Amino acid sequence: MTDRSQLASFQTPLKLGSPLRSVFASLLVFTLSYLAASLGGLLVLRPRMMWPLWPGCALLVAILLLTARRNWPFLLLAGLAGFALYDLREGLAFRSIALLLVADSVEILIAAWGVNYVLHGVPQLNSVTSLAKYCFFAVIIAPIAVASVAVHALKEDSWWIGFFTEALALLTLTPAILGLVNMVSRPLKKPTVLYLEAASMLLALATLAYVTFMAPGSEYRPVLLYLLVPFLLWAALRFGITGTSNALLLVAVLAILGVVHGHGPFAGQTPLQGVLSLQLFLLVTASSFMVLAAVVENREAAQQTVRSTAERLRLAQQVARIGNFERNVRTGVVTWTPEMESMYGLPPGGFGGTKTAFENLIHSDDRARVMELIEYALKTGQPTRGEWRVVWHDGSVHWIAGRWQVLPDESGAPLRIVGVNFDITERKQAEDALRAMSGKLVEAQEQERARIARELHDDVNQRMALLAIELDRWNQQLPPSAVEFHDHIHHASQRIADIAADIQALSHRLHSSKLEYLGLVAAAKSFCKELSEQQKVEIDFSHTAIPQSVTKEISLCLFRVLQETLQNAVKHSGMRHFKVELYNTEGEIQLTVSDRGVGFDPQDAMYRRGLGLISMRERIQLVRGEISIKSQPGGGTTIHARVPFGSKNDSARAAG
Repeated sequence: MTDRSQLASFQTPLKLGSPLRSVFASLLVFTLSYLAASLGGLLVLRPRMMWPLWPGCALLVAILLLTARRNWPFLLLAGLAGFALYDLREGLAFRSIALLLVADSVEILIAAWGVNYVLHGVPQLNSVTSLAKYCFFAVIIAPIAVASVAVHALKEDSWWIGFFTEALALLTLTPAILGLVNMVSRPLKKPTVLYLEAASMLLALATLAYVTFMAPGSEYRPVLLYLLVPFLLWAALRFGITGTSNALLLVAVLAILGVVHGHGPFAGQTPLQGVLSLQLFLLVTASSFMVLAAVVENREAAQQTVRSTAERLRLAQQVARIGNFERNVRTGVVTWTPEMESMYGLPPGGFGGTKTAFENLIHSDDRARVMELIEYALKTGQPTRGEWRVVWHDGSVHWIAGRWQVLPDESGAPLRIVGVNFDITERKQAEDALRAMSGKLVEAQEQERARIARELHDDVNQRMALLAIELDRWNQQLPPSAVEFHDHIHHASQRIADIAADIQALSHRLHSSKLEYLGLVAAAKSFCKELSEQQKVEIDFSHTAIPQSVTKEISLCLFRVLQETLQNAVKHSGMRHFKVELYNTEGEIQLTVSDRGVGFDPQDAMYRRGLGLISMRERIQLVRGEISIKSQPGGGTTIHARVPFGSKNDSARAAG
């Protein structure tokens, strides 16, 4: 982020920190102003004393724009002193000198302050908007003041000549100075051939301008003016505002020198007409090509921004392992970025550029599903996503996630498919590692459940049975008269029997031997019956075509989900009737448990008492299944689990 000091440095490249520097700068400005005025003297038409171009004010405006405002007063005074010295040398009256200095001061301050205010520092005339703002203050408003005063200061001077004199200098000289200082203070690495090209352009333009405006007999060859156009176009298109303003300044100086010496196409008229014609020609030419240069620079800046943004996007995609693709539906041509080729294990340029080439890269188990998703997108036009595997040439398997959109033509027919691919191999590996870890935890949990179930069944339950037998033996040894003791022992024996039954039921819930030996259907049916008898509720259990090939992991997962779901329903639903469905559809085992009870908010349940729900989701995910919970307060509850089995359980499932 740029701080204020860096911003100020950019806005005012010429810094005058110490008093010594300020004194040196004042002397330098005084000298440059005197030399600029002297140059203006070389361009004046005598004896009428008409200046077609006055460089002094344009120079001072550029100097003020390149320095901080606090330095303006003494720099302005130094520049005006240089002007005054030149005027005294030329023998102008003191009244005329005073009026001209006042007019120059007003013009310079209006131009410098107005441009500095609207363009926030050193003007960058690289757009039509910034050029228009600059011209409003510097080329239109500011010259009006000096032109109005010059009419009274100089005898027989024309208001329009005075206005055009300042406007032409401010339109060419000031931007040229600002551009050159900007190049020096912020040098950019450009090829040497570009500088050679600029020098060649200026040399050719100077030669042609000399032939057009200064060579003997040039006043009879006005057609040569048209030969300037290609070179000015060259300057505008290749070198921007800086190159164009310097080229125009070169043409203006040579054209004015031609008029001063009586040569060129503008020399055959009266002095007043000749100067006005020349100024109008130069102003129209300068404004036209300056606007063209601003448009070109603005376009190049926009293109550079686009290129920079595209490069940043490319780097970001490269780091994030994201690639772009586009497919022309009509021609079948598929275009990939280098990032796409990399994530598919191809060298740069190794992709065939066709739909078939893409299909051949997809894992054979996932190919049909991906093609279905593409056809779905073409038919519906909806944004589509999917996940699939690709096999590299080295045999390694990688995961890709895709997102794409079909773009139609004007008639609504599919025209292009554009989208992105993501390399999600690391994510999938992490998921597999997490799944494996979760699987080990579940396996350890089941082993612990089995151990506890065996302890309860083989040890605790047997000891409870022995205790019941011993109580019964003691009951038989009591005399018939001990009726009260007989009753207490009988009730104690009954409670022990109930506890033994509960322990046995708990042992079965912890580890169902029926699930292990008889399968999922028998275990689920037995559990529903036991829970129904124990809790005095009705459970309608139905099943359809459950294959014997269902793996142990899937059977155990669905059995645990059934246990958790039914126990929660009995405890919280407020109903005494429940429905359980277990069936097979298209290679998936599906389990549905429903009731018409009080219902609940699933999101709220996840936070408040959601350990069981979280456990069910984790178990289902371990076998690549899905679980959905539909419930609302007062609307009952339906929990639906679906798990793929067989070969599809081991393959990738594209997400549609």
